[in-house]
Amino acid sequence: MAAAAARPLVTVHNLDSDMATDGATTTLALPSVMKAPIRPDIVNHTHANMAKNLRQPYAVSKKAGHQTSAESWGTGRAVSRIPRVPGGGTHRAGQGAFGNMCRGGRMFAPTKIWRRWHSKLNINLKRYAVASAIAASAVPSIVMARGHRIDSVPEIPLVVSDSAEGIEKTSTAINALKQIGAYPDAEKAKDSHAIRPGKGKMRNRRYISRKGPLIVYGTEGSKLVKAFRNVPGVEVVNVERLNLLKLAPGGHLGRFVVWTKSAFEKLDSIYGSFDKPSEKKKGYLLPRAKMVNADLPPPSPPSSWLAATASILFPRFPLLLAIPLKASRRPPLPSMP
Repeated sequence: MAAAAARPLVTVHNLDSDMATDGATTTLALPSVMKAPIRPDIVNHTHANMAKNLRQPYAVSKKAGHQTSAESWGTGRAVSRIPRVPGGGTHRAGQGAFGNMCRGGRMFAPTKIWRRWHSKLNINLKRYAVASAIAASAVPSIVMARGHRIDSVPEIPLVVSDSAEGIEKTSTAINALKQIGAYPDAEKAKDSHAIRPGKGKMRNRRYISRKGPLIVYGTEGSKLVKAFRNVPGVEVVNVERLNLLKLAPGGHLGRFVVWTKSAFEKLDSIYGSFDKPSEKKKGYLLPRAKMVNADLPPPSPPSSWLAATASILFPRFPLLLAIPLKASRRPPLPSMP
């Protein structure tokens, strides 16, 4: 979120289960991490490399495609020089073998288990990506552009009271989502549940669905983890262990995040600010944007009188400026040391 567009205070929304007060509204200061620069390029690069670390090595058989005694017929038979299966009396005899263009041949560059499946990442780059993802989650237009249903949400970023961390039953969790206007997004994820098109359905990836709200809590061992985990599309994560794979699924910024009050208050201590280092990450300062306000007026054009006078007095002056000076490339004289 740009500093010029950032709001100084965020409202904490109470649930119906909260005890009635005298109508006082609790507000919190916007954490500095939500003013961090939003860099889709860094987020996309970091997500792509982090996702590689979940892969398992696989390889084709070392013998695949080579379990025949085929030899080339050589030239002079008006056929290609690919090795041919020996023998006769069967359709297999005389067929091409070994090559990746042949039926029953090996693949090109067979996969090996010693391939570099995983990828290392600079820790500062990963922190930059997480800060950008958190900042993007505080911009309503980016959240809506990602496809989340937030028309009935009262505010972005959305902060609820800590009573949400005591929710134990899934039915109570659904009612809480309805109270804060986040249930339409969960319904969108539920309705999108479908069988995957393509080969992935054979490979233990049969079903796909959209992403719903991400619930971020601050107290370790909160009961809401078991309450929300069975709601389709809803994910739960501790604020101390925020993960880019959850904050920006697919490398796309703008996840709809619901913060509890305690989690929201911890953001400044975890990520620090632009001037104050983080308390949890040694020596870490939030990255600064190259330009705080990009809404600059265009440069004013020169005076018409000045331009007309210059064209009359110096008609060839702009042309002379446009001609680049050609540097001399002659070798030095032989007599020179």
